[in-house]
Amino acid sequence: MTKRENVRLEVMNFIDKDVDDYMEKFLISPEKIWQPTDFLPDSNSDKFFDQITELRELSKELPYDFWITLIGDTITEEALPSYESWIMEIEGVDNENRNGWSKWFRAWSAEENRHGDVLNKFLYLSGRINMREVEISTHYLIADGFDIGTSHDPYKNFVYTSFQELATYISHNRVSEIAKKYGAKGLARMCKIIAGDEMRHHLAYVEFVKRIFEVDPSEMMLAFQHMLKLKIVMPAHFLRESGEPIGRAFEIFSDSAQRLGVYTSLDYVDIIRKLINLWNIDKIVNLNEEAEKARDYIMKLPDRLDRIAERIIIPAESPRLKWVYPA
Repeated sequence: MTKRENVRLEVMNFIDKDVDDYMEKFLISPEKIWQPTDFLPDSNSDKFFDQITELRELSKELPYDFWITLIGDTITEEALPSYESWIMEIEGVDNENRNGWSKWFRAWSAEENRHGDVLNKFLYLSGRINMREVEISTHYLIADGFDIGTSHDPYKNFVYTSFQELATYISHNRVSEIAKKYGAKGLARMCKIIAGDEMRHHLAYVEFVKRIFEVDPSEMMLAFQHMLKLKIVMPAHFLRESGEPIGRAFEIFSDSAQRLGVYTSLDYVDIIRKLINLWNIDKIVNLNEEAEKARDYIMKLPDRLDRIAERIIIPAESPRLKWVYPA
């Protein structure tokens, strides 16, 4: 184990004693939190088929780019086994002895798992989606895994999750707003409450990074810089369709999301600014020389990325994916 890894393990062990308090603050018990069934037609009700008919009629009004965005979000959520198996290997997470961190990640994963469940069932009931093609894409994404550049470093992983949870909050929240405009109020409520989960999780990971900045500021600053230099990729960046190369479907999904304004390059930059402010990057003290340089890089990055984002041209339309049946 290198000196840096050893310090990270010490910091993770130091914070571990407080993880139960974080679980109490940021997570909700299975009995109290919403479950997918709460937002779907009740199969035990005499009105079940009427509810499905209404859902299918409202689904006919939703445009193609909306469906591609919703499906991409769903598959991303359903690939949770890949993410959990990766996270359980983070330095300081002891799943064998079930320390605080391993309990956190299992409970967090369980909350996240509900998102893919409810969205998948909605897609199935809508009648608009070629579910076999969607299932193939999900199968591929779990089998292909992902490479987000964090290795097993907890500092980098917590930067990633702080960013990613806010990005998914933005995406689900905007999908909810669009669904509401088209009269699909059930779907709007579903996506809104998923967004609420993502915000809670975001605030938790932000808190973890704040704690690390208090005890190991220089290494935490360098980890933040590393992730920004690398560019924070979405966990579904390997997304593909049957017969297509890795990542091809993700490009098309991203273009649909940008055209709808669900998640854009400007959102990416805005999240970086939010994290800089939440972690008070300009006020962190006791940094070594390397970390001071990293801070300078971080503080200047958003303005530079703004200029790049403004030059990005999104195609007016993209190749059609097999996920959606023709209207």
